[in-house]
Amino acid sequence: MNIRDKLSGNEAAAVAMKQINPDVVAAFPITPSTEVPQYFSQFIANGDVDTRFVAVESEHSAMSACIGAQAAGVRAMTATSANGMAFMWEMLYIAASFRLPIVMPLVNRALSAPINIHNDHSDSMGARDSGWIQLYCENNQEVYDNLIQAIRIGEHKDVLLPVMVCYDGFITSHAIENIELLDDESVKGFIGTYKPEYALLDRAHPVSLGPLDLPNHYFEHKVEQGNGMRNAKGVILQIADEFYRLSGRRYGLFEEYRMDDAEIGIVILNSTAGTAKAAVNRLRREGIRAGLIKLRVFRPFPFEEIGKALSHLKAVAVLDKAEGFSAAGGPIFTEVRSAMLSYAPNVPVTGYICGLGGRDVKQEDIENVYKELLEIGKTDKVEKMFNYLGTKNGGGIDYGIQSEDIIPEA
Repeated sequence: MNIRDKLSGNEAAAVAMKQINPDVVAAFPITPSTEVPQYFSQFIANGDVDTRFVAVESEHSAMSACIGAQAAGVRAMTATSANGMAFMWEMLYIAASFRLPIVMPLVNRALSAPINIHNDHSDSMGARDSGWIQLYCENNQEVYDNLIQAIRIGEHKDVLLPVMVCYDGFITSHAIENIELLDDESVKGFIGTYKPEYALLDRAHPVSLGPLDLPNHYFEHKVEQGNGMRNAKGVILQIADEFYRLSGRRYGLFEEYRMDDAEIGIVILNSTAGTAKAAVNRLRREGIRAGLIKLRVFRPFPFEEIGKALSHLKAVAVLDKAEGFSAAGGPIFTEVRSAMLSYAPNVPVTGYICGLGGRDVKQEDIENVYKELLEIGKTDKVEKMFNYLGTKNGGGIDYGIQSEDIIPEA
């Protein structure tokens, strides 16, 4: 049964966690994710869950506690953002390598320096190769739905990997939207009981975690971990189908918006997709056949599926909210272009980095991208493959930092 409510993204994450009722939550506050454990701690105080809350002294300790709890045989969760995730960096890799299905809401925020507490995707994109599954959310409903599905995805016997559910700081985390919740019993029935095959506290089947892994074995262990990530793609779709039958809300690896007859399109993720959909609708009224693909799953990357979905277009643009510092475009651009070389080699593609440090990505900015795609589609020629969108000098490359743009700390 669906229950209508009005919640912020952080509240939606905390309510999903309440219904999941993990055995352990370990967390340390950092803006803009602080509210998630804060709201959840109220559920503990009210007796709504029987979770053990561990108030640690750092994000490194938060992930360490989750690793210890999950390895012992129970469900563990945390939440963090930006510099906090960077502080748990070592433990991200260990959680994935130990094949522990920890679930973590990651509220996307720019990484320092200079210090900035606003939204971009530099934190999650920096961790894209750490071995965590990554799900991205356009709105508060998707935050709630993805967190519930993440439990099943990570715990699947063919996957056994941690999952981060990423959503935009302040834009999604603090904005209140209408949302449809499942009842507690439906969520409980959907996620089931956690029954790990191996656990440190299982005396009948003793195991060790984190031993020295010499060259004779390490490579094979990494291959097995990679197989878990490859298997995750099919598992994500299977669980999405089950969730659709439960909730009536359908999910895939990505969402195609007005793509059936589109001639030009963009690839985008998270909250900016909502702005982009408005741009598509306006351009459609002008007779421009625009469409978009909103990535939901970035790890595992839907290489074949997205390449084929873009193959009928005349031109494609990829919008990144992270500077990958590769001098060859943002992280989404490089992967989408790689897929297109295999499945859409004749479709010209260009990349834009936008919204860094919380800079607004306006509807007119996105419409201008589509208009540039129209010209590319006519000539099959890309003048500038790597671009910045929405900078003060009109979108050109400008690496300078002006003194008036730097606000000293109080």
